[in-house]
Amino acid sequence: MGALAAERYVARVALIPVADLVSAGVRCVLLDRDNTCVPLDSSQAPQEVLDWIAEVHAAGISTCVVSNNIHVREVTRSARLLGSQAVACAFKPAPFSVWVALRKMGVSRGEAVLVGDQVFTDVLAARLADVRAILVRPQTRRDLWYARPLRLLERRVLGAHRFEGER
Repeated sequence: MGALAAERYVARVALIPVADLVSAGVRCVLLDRDNTCVPLDSSQAPQEVLDWIAEVHAAGISTCVVSNNIHVREVTRSARLLGSQAVACAFKPAPFSVWVALRKMGVSRGEAVLVGDQVFTDVLAARLADVRAILVRPQTRRDLWYARPLRLLERRVLGAHRFEGER
């Protein structure tokens, strides 16, 4: 599998089957924050994300938000509302923050999966850290200025790739 390929492509976080995570031996889900759990134009996760994370926790799987966002208080606040730990200022795709999150959560690389909405940050960080990756579609079409060029490249990488839950 290539450095830019995820194990799974799912339309939205809430469509990731928790039973599949359990059967794959996942003990911790590492979650990107912006446009994965929380829409970029909001500070609150949608109810379907909150419900999915509650289901993940009920299955005995822990969660940790791993975000490139430099606003540590906002990331920590969001993570707390999700019942999660947090690692902010992650500098993904560098793998170091993923390793920090794994240590913080007390899990090995093989027991974690990173869920994110960007190939060149989230998926690549997971690959470099030797962690499984699930790519989801961004919650909004709005992106930060520095993500826009990467989205153009991402479209070329993904091509006509199908995401589970899309028609």
